[in-house]
This record gives sequence, structure tokens and C-alpha cells, in this order.
Amino acid sequence: MEASVEDFLAILVSIFFGFVPMFFFAYLAYWTDRYEKEPKLLLFGVFFWGAIVAAGGAFIVNTLLGLGVYMFTASEQLTDISTGTLIAPLVEETLKGLAVLAVFLIFRHEFDSILDGIVYAAIAAMGFAATENAYYIFSYGYQEGGFTGIIFLVFVRVILVGWQHPFYTAFTGIGLAAARLSRNTLVKIIAPIAGFTLAMMTHSFHNLLASILPGLEGLAIGTFIDWSGWIFMFLFVMWAVYRDQRSIATHLREEVALGIISPTHYRVACSAWQQNAASLGALFNGRYRATTRFYQLAAELAHKKQQRLTLGEEGGNTAIIERLRAEMARLAPLAEV
Repeated sequence: MEASVEDFLAILVSIFFGFVPMFFFAYLAYWTDRYEKEPKLLLFGVFFWGAIVAAGGAFIVNTLLGLGVYMFTASEQLTDISTGTLIAPLVEETLKGLAVLAVFLIFRHEFDSILDGIVYAAIAAMGFAATENAYYIFSYGYQEGGFTGIIFLVFVRVILVGWQHPFYTAFTGIGLAAARLSRNTLVKIIAPIAGFTLAMMTHSFHNLLASILPGLEGLAIGTFIDWSGWIFMFLFVMWAVYRDQRSIATHLREEVALGIISPTHYRVACSAWQQNAASLGALFNGRYRATTRFYQLAAELAHKKQQRLTLGEEGGNTAIIERLRAEMARLAPLAEV
């Protein structure tokens, strides 16, 4: 009876440390998209796709294919290497990538920039990582080392390799975003394939290192390589944020000239920090909803104007631009500056 209570507690602890850090990481990814926030409902959808469909499907498919390799080779070592470096990267990146592909195909109007592709991909991957982490923390942490094992696995899975799955799948999001934003047919074909291939290759490389460099020394080397990749992706994200900011600054000048927004609104729209200050101030005068909506529309308008410049009337961009302008003009007197 005592053991069953302890096991139940370990399950709860494993689920907590599997999901709560990934919810926090997902919020960081959401926060990084400083100017045009993606719909929360859609982000919750891709997170839980990763946590339930992708993680559950990968567990089943990886297990079945791993058993097939073992039946064919009768080698546990070869089965482990094959599953880690070939099967798991292909299966897991496919299942996580399907969430991003669904947004790309069904909600194209919400797929407006390179940063959008990264955010959707990262949050789908965090859902996957949450379930996988909970499983690893319980199975390889608690069951092999008790609560001390849980502490060690939490450190490894959350601190040392917590951003690995988002890092891999971000390449899929970048590839799809590049295809979405290009008129070139060759780019539309090659970019998603290249992004998905990079996602699988980085995933496979990480798993290969983990299998051939065991022990603390291998963990240290793998962590150094992993964090180097994360730093590269972080710098790329910062570039994407800067690119969005420059696009807003360029495309909203016309709105100032037309009298749709004031020069002060323009200055705030071009600065994420000033937007935060405006939203905070709006909390105290009943204008929070109008203010946040106004600056969200400003970013959407800039994206649509850039898309019209690049893609022409794809999706009726001019009509969308006029609708956004009309709503901004209505909200401008209520928007905090």
C-alpha cells in the first residue's frame, strides 16, 4: 500500500515537472513574438497536438518499428542505435511537423512571417517534450533511482536538453514560412523539404551523440553542442524579431500620412517596450482591450502590406488591408499612447 502511494506521488511529480516547465517555455516562445501575437486557441491546439497525438503516436510507432529491427537483427545495441538515429527522428519530426503543416494549410492568414513558423513549431514541440519528459522522469528517473533519480532526470530533461525538441522542429516551421512568403515555385517546394530535413538531421545527430558518448563526459560534450545550436537559433529569432520591427516601421508610415494613426501611435507601434507600457497604462483606464487590439492590428496591417508587396493579391490582401485600416481608425481614439 505504501509503495503504491509513493508510486502515485512519483507519477504526479513526473507529470508536474514534465508539463509545467514546458508551459513556461511555451510562454517564452509566445512572448518572443513581440508584435503580432498568434491566437492563443491555435497555440493551445498545436501544444496539445504535440503532447497527445505526436507523443502518443511516436511512442507506438517507435516501439513497433524498434521491435521489427530487433526481430530482424537480434541485437539490442543495433536496435537502440537504429531507433534513436533513424526511426525516432523521422517519426517524431513528422508527427510534430504535422501540427505546423495544419496551421500552414488551414490557417494561412495566421502564418505571416518566419517568426510565426518558429513559434508554431516550437510550441508543438514543447507539447511533445512535456509528455516525453514526464515519461522519462518517471520511467528512467523514479523507477531506476527513486526520487533522487527524479531530481537528476528533471535536471537533464529540463535544464540541459529542455529546448532540444523546439530547436529541431523550428527548422520545419522556418521551411514552411519561407514557402508561405515566397512567389518562387522552387522555393515553395524546396524550403519545406530542406527545413524538415534539417529538423531530422539535428535530431538524429543529438541522439547519435547520446548513444556513442555515454556517461558524464558524453553528457557534457552533448550539452555544449546542444547549447551552441540553441544560441544560433536564439540569434536567428532575434533577427526575425528585428525584421518584423523594421517591416512595421516601414509600412505604417503611410498610415501616419493618411491620418489613420498619429505619430505617437506610430512610435509606440514600432517599439515592443512602449507597447507594453501603453498596455500597462491602459489597465487603469478601461482601455486595455482597445489598446492591445489596436497595436495587434498595426502589426497585422504591416504584415499584410508586406505580403501584398511580395505576393500580390494572394488571399485578397487589399481588401484585408482596407478592413484593418478601418478598424484601426475606429480604435485609434481609444488606444493608449
